[in-house]
Amino acid sequence: MKRTLLIDISNSFTKAATAIGTRIGRVHRIPTAELKSASLRALAGKTKVDSVFLSSVVPAKNAVVLSAFPHTVIIGSHLNLGVDIDYPNPESIGADRLANAVACAGLYGIPSIAVDFGTAVTFDVLSAKRTYIGGVIAPGLSAMTNYLHEKTALLPRVTLKEPKSAVGRSTQEAMLSGAVHGYRGLIREILTQITAENFRGKKPVVVATGGDAKLIAGALPLFDKVDPLLTLRGIYLIATQNTPASF
Repeated sequence: MKRTLLIDISNSFTKAATAIGTRIGRVHRIPTAELKSASLRALAGKTKVDSVFLSSVVPAKNAVVLSAFPHTVIIGSHLNLGVDIDYPNPESIGADRLANAVACAGLYGIPSIAVDFGTAVTFDVLSAKRTYIGGVIAPGLSAMTNYLHEKTALLPRVTLKEPKSAVGRSTQEAMLSGAVHGYRGLIREILTQITAENFRGKKPVVVATGGDAKLIAGALPLFDKVDPLLTLRGIYLIATQNTPASF
């Protein structure tokens, strides 16, 4: 059975997992700043992998992967994605965003919106014709709360969790309420505008992924699914359509 190493390099963490057949194995998380070739080779284990597919938004780290696995396939718009792209500069679309779109189309249906809650929150939109048409990029939740802490003298860094109430009775509680409830409002409004402009009132399938997905999307009925492995699933689907022998 074929073994495919799936790697997703994001700004904060790198996720890696080996797919054996259609099953994605244990997901390993490594701080991207600490990513080394040796650690990647160790993750692959003693058994040889048949192919390696990489989604990366940190180009400076691509060489680390290529050093460990020289025949790595780097995901981009030039590959067979199984979805069409209607976008002025398709090569500028982040590989993770393409993977999320592919996973949405392949696993959850169209039209659809993938929302990835990472360092930035990204929205990627697929039309009813299975075409990637663009998206939205906004600051991530942690980026917003960290900015408040870093740019003010008295506001502390907060640990993100569900607020006890909308009205905070301490500085930390007030910040938490503003972050979580306010962020849900931002997400809701963006989804509402995307749907109104592109789907004529028909509700698309909306799938969330990323570190803050469970906290934010779990409480919003606009979301149909929270899938922590969405990006890796998309990388796997792309891998099935682009074996190294085809290049």
